[in-house]
Amino acid sequence: MVSKFQYFFCLLALPLAVADVDPLEIVRRSLEKDSMNFRRWREYTYQRHEVTHELDARGQVKKTESSTYDLVTIGEELYSKLIARDGRPLSDKDARDADREFEKQVQRRKDESPGARAKRLEQKRKQEEEGRRFLREVPEAFTFRLRGGEMVDGYKTWALDAEPRPGYRPRLKRADLLTKFKGRIWIDKQEYQWVRVEAETTGTVSFGLFLARLGKGATLTFEQKRINREVWLPSRATIRLDAKLALLKSFRISNEVTWSGYRKFQTDSRIVSVEEVVEPDRK
Repeated sequence: MVSKFQYFFCLLALPLAVADVDPLEIVRRSLEKDSMNFRRWREYTYQRHEVTHELDARGQVKKTESSTYDLVTIGEELYSKLIARDGRPLSDKDARDADREFEKQVQRRKDESPGARAKRLEQKRKQEEEGRRFLREVPEAFTFRLRGGEMVDGYKTWALDAEPRPGYRPRLKRADLLTKFKGRIWIDKQEYQWVRVEAETTGTVSFGLFLARLGKGATLTFEQKRINREVWLPSRATIRLDAKLALLKSFRISNEVTWSGYRKFQTDSRIVSVEEVVEPDRK
């Protein structure tokens, strides 16, 4: 039995245990996992469901649209097929059209010349490398403060607050976007994977040649889950924003994307085998 004195000294030791953990090292270790997750994602088929709410000036929903897609990677290329719209299965005609469009996607890749394929894959490799370099800017762009341990969706996590680092100078052109965000990250203690991210813009964010602008106060969330006892993959993302396109058209939307139905497969140019994914219960 634990005496009151032992319990008291355990409580005193808790702040010391948290202080011994370097939040920056937690973030750096977690980012090392990202490229592995991205590669393993290609080994799965899954569904993506997207719901967009158009909001009025008071934040009330005035229009809702949704779409559901089947996704599969074949020959290093991601293909999608529309399977439902606004919560209803496609009509026979729309389903046939979706099948034809999917076959066109596959056929275009089959007809691709070796030179065009090599050029496309090299461009894709450069884009992926730029994405990894962008993530490597994160530890430099923010000051992280460890809040302690929290349970999130059954995972034991470190909860960290992230604030823009004063004096940060991005090495990548796009990385200056990071200076306009603050947020909180929950990182799994066991596998150093991001379980949940909540972020908010602290100023106007501009991107693209057409000057699309994301207003201050936009909120974003991103969540992942452990799949098939081997990889962490996206489960849900949301964004709520006021935005302006080309400095002219303003709109206010709330968007939610969910990923589900992950099934592992092996493929060269076709699906060879499929396994039902069983997600572990870690609660």
